Amino acid sequence: MTEFKLFVYGSMSEGMVHYPKIADFVQNAQEAQIRGRCYRLKVGFPVVTDEAEDLIAGQLLTVAADSTLLLTLLDEFHGVKPQEPEKSLFFRREVNVQSADGIEKAWVYMANPRKISLGATVIEGGLWREKLATEPALTEKLTDRQKQYIQRLGASTGREIVPIDLALYRELMNLEMIVDKGRRLALSKLGHEVYRYLGR
Repeated sequence: MTEFKLFVYGSMSEGMVHYPKIADFVQNAQEAQIRGRCYRLKVGFPVVTDEAEDLIAGQLLTVAADSTLLLTLLDEFHGVKPQEPEKSLFFRREVNVQSADGIEKAWVYMANPRKISLGATVIEGGLWREKLATEPALTEKLTDRQKQYIQRLGASTGREIVPIDLALYRELMNLEMIVDKGRRLALSKLGHEVYRYLGR
């Protein structure tokens, strides 16, 4: 087992939906910042690119794990494609991170600017925490019934029919979460984004 540094923000931060994926490996966490540009996805969570110089707040984690294995799993989760980087959803970069202890290097997952969804907007000044506090993520606004159906549809192979009642069908169509493919329903692009940010 080795230790390495990982900078996290948004859904991977402590207390957020994806933090449990790494929580067991975290030895230490401290507030820190990196430079970049922050976007708010239509689902409400932030992603960061290296296109600008805003200070982006997050946490610098000291992680104890088999670094190759854990980083490979995190790469897969973030859609990193080392053999075809242009198709990657995110890139794993080693960047300078500023914390109370000074500047040190850490891994961070930065969004591929070409893969950021059309509905994403720049968060001025990189203040994603403030934005989430005033405008909660879409996943927080869904009912349990809506979340459960999105999870069932997201986990399906795409060949089976996942039953739905008419009221829920209308709700999810109005929210642009699903598309009707005739014989079966499927998640829309936004639906896939929401599915990714629902804890499972």
